[in-house]
Amino acid sequence: MFAAGDVDYLANLCHNCGACYFDCQYAPPHPFAINVPSAMATLREESYAHYAWPASAAPLLRRNGPAIAFALIAGIAVFILGFAIAADPGALFASGIEAGAFYRVMPHNAMVAVFGGAFAFSIVAIALGLRRFWRETGGAAISLPDLWRATRDAGKLRYLDGGGMGCMTESERPSDRRKLYHHLTFYGFLLCFASTSTGTVFHYLLDWPAPYPWWTPVKIFGVLGGIGLSVGAVGLLRERGRKHSALESTGDGGMGMAFIWTLLLLGTTGLALTALRSTPAMGILLAVHLGVVFAFFVMMPYGKFVHGLYRMAALTRHAHETRQERA
Repeated sequence: MFAAGDVDYLANLCHNCGACYFDCQYAPPHPFAINVPSAMATLREESYAHYAWPASAAPLLRRNGPAIAFALIAGIAVFILGFAIAADPGALFASGIEAGAFYRVMPHNAMVAVFGGAFAFSIVAIALGLRRFWRETGGAAISLPDLWRATRDAGKLRYLDGGGMGCMTESERPSDRRKLYHHLTFYGFLLCFASTSTGTVFHYLLDWPAPYPWWTPVKIFGVLGGIGLSVGAVGLLRERGRKHSALESTGDGGMGMAFIWTLLLLGTTGLALTALRSTPAMGILLAVHLGVVFAFFVMMPYGKFVHGLYRMAALTRHAHETRQERA
């Protein structure tokens, strides 16, 4: 017998490599039909809703994740376009080379209020959910050695290789493709976050508003991150299409696909905005990109984004237990 918290811990520690499905003698078509990867995947999806705050938002997104994501993207993009048309119609088709051009489409203070508010809410919701997850899954006091080992394991995706030979998500033949695409997506996202953070420093501390030249860290981080995010997301979508049907979660509700598509749009619209910012398409591309950013912020606490944080917490508990056993 396992307590509910222990089950959630094990489900988020599982990396869904698929090896136990193909190696277990009691897996289908055996009458026992033991399918650990599918059970763990379903439990992971349920844990996102169980620990979410506020709890009422999670079921709504789980049932309608893709529709809500694309509705948010379209709604915010239309809102920004309408805002620009009402305030300064010429801004939509003006060149984005000169300093402050982005803020002709949407004023900086309005942008900060809308997107900063959505981001702040998501951070609070994620923090509350993560705290509850840590408490209910038996997380002990965090020590630096445990946190360091968990960070190394997460940074290298150590367990996303089926014990060293690769994942068996498509067939009995192992492959490292899934690990590669996860790396590209993860580090692409970190580079995009570094770009945004650097831009914030430039704007407030250096009094240098966007857009920025190609040689600045803002653009270098952003372009490299956008490429990693786009290639990684395409690869993950491809891997999901190839995934053995027996390994799928039974309760995803489309949130996993919605999250990957949002990441893909985040990367591609950002790259398109960078490439075409000096053309009349700048205003429309900015509105669409900001719509994707807003949808991403809203969905962060209720789907696959928290998957990485819960797995980090599970890896930290695992590191603690391993160290205690060795002691």
